[in-house]
Amino acid sequence: MMIILENLSKTFQTTNGELKAVDHINLTVNQGEIFGIIGYSGAGKSTLIRLLNGLEKPTEGSVTVNGQNISASKGHQLRLARQKVSMIFQHFNLLWSRTVEDNISFPLEIAGISKIERQKRVKELIELVGLSGREKAYPSQLSGGQKQRVGIARALANQPEVLLCDEATSALDPETTDSILELLVDINNRLGLTIVLITHEMHVIRKICHRVAVMEAGKIVEQGNVLQVFQAPKQAITKRFVSQISGNVTANQTIAHLKEQYPTGKLVKLVFVGDRTEQPILSRLIKQYQVEVNIVQGNIEQTQNGAYGTLYLQLDGDAIAIDEAIKYLHDQEVQTEVISHD
Repeated sequence: MMIILENLSKTFQTTNGELKAVDHINLTVNQGEIFGIIGYSGAGKSTLIRLLNGLEKPTEGSVTVNGQNISASKGHQLRLARQKVSMIFQHFNLLWSRTVEDNISFPLEIAGISKIERQKRVKELIELVGLSGREKAYPSQLSGGQKQRVGIARALANQPEVLLCDEATSALDPETTDSILELLVDINNRLGLTIVLITHEMHVIRKICHRVAVMEAGKIVEQGNVLQVFQAPKQAITKRFVSQISGNVTANQTIAHLKEQYPTGKLVKLVFVGDRTEQPILSRLIKQYQVEVNIVQGNIEQTQNGAYGTLYLQLDGDAIAIDEAIKYLHDQEVQTEVISHD
């Protein structure tokens, strides 16, 4: 395991009494994994990330990174440990009076690396993040996406074992967000770097994370493989996050409308996982069974663990034929839920 959080808690004293920002969290992150932590504002995500890099000391419990207890480290030992845990930020935190190459070089200067070695390392990093030709530019001359690429290069300068991303794409437009996420995946694949990604945006989790933990009121309320969590969210907050990108809110409105417009038949929700998303199951159903099929809504999402699709249908016709059609879907290993009966 690259990261182990054991019984981790952080309590702050406020004028209104104690505030438990992180509440007895137990979590493991594997080496080379992209792990997502999602929650709304006030869930405790920012405090958790500060505990991960040693900027905060826990009230209880421990943080272990690659075998070293960060939470128990002090002084020189803590500074060395922090070099192995780098971070990128929502607002980039670049030095505005320094060029791209000087920003990237800065942590190497602090670490006492020779000028020749610094120049070599900076050149490698600029190529890695796709900023060749922009070495002499200042942050004010860069787009948001380019600024974040500088931030990523700077974070990688000291060859960390863990990269923490604190809402790293929240200030970017959707297209730029996707390009930064693709860069993070590329870095993860090339360097085997462990990445912990803090966000409130579920599409970020879906696009690049292997596993996810959902935070609410300082606790981890749900965690697991991203595909499994998307396919079958258990907690109400997780269902809200999943509905952000799966179209469930729109689907629920459509279903309510259909119940009024089409009072007969059955409304059915289908969930396809992995290879099933590419099979012509629906066309076979229409050919084999005497039922009318009305497609209400559907989509397919890609995750790091594979694809999954959701499809809402209205099946109308003879009751026996409808039941046989639903049985056929079950037999095809398609998760089938009857939402309403006639």
